[in-house]
Amino acid sequence: MVHIEPAHLVELALRNTPPTDDDAAALRHIERCDRCRDELRMMTRVVTAARSAELVDLPSAPPERVWQRIAQGLSRESAPPRPPPRTPGRSAKRKLLAGLALAVVALAVAGGVARHTLKRNV
Repeated sequence: MVHIEPAHLVELALRNTPPTDDDAAALRHIERCDRCRDELRMMTRVVTAARSAELVDLPSAPPERVWQRIAQGLSRESAPPRPPPRTPGRSAKRKLLAGLALAVVALAVAGGVARHTLKRNV
């Protein structure tokens, strides 16, 4: 059985675009497949939690040394990235929350794929 690609499951969980024929086929598969249904359910819960997060739920800004080490790790040639503003505007807050949501979903997908791979290899 061919399962739904993790990236497609993320798109279904985010529901940012109108449904396509591929989405309809994926949803039909999800109705019959426990694994894909569980992964979609998990991703949808993560997206819902991330979208309902408030700025107070986020950790404080990291110290300047963290940004310096990130810059060093990315490239010795480029200028270090600027730290985010101390009091971000509304659109910056939404972008940050969306980024966090995608990061959490990516981690969840990676964990699910790794778990599935381990089960198959055992």
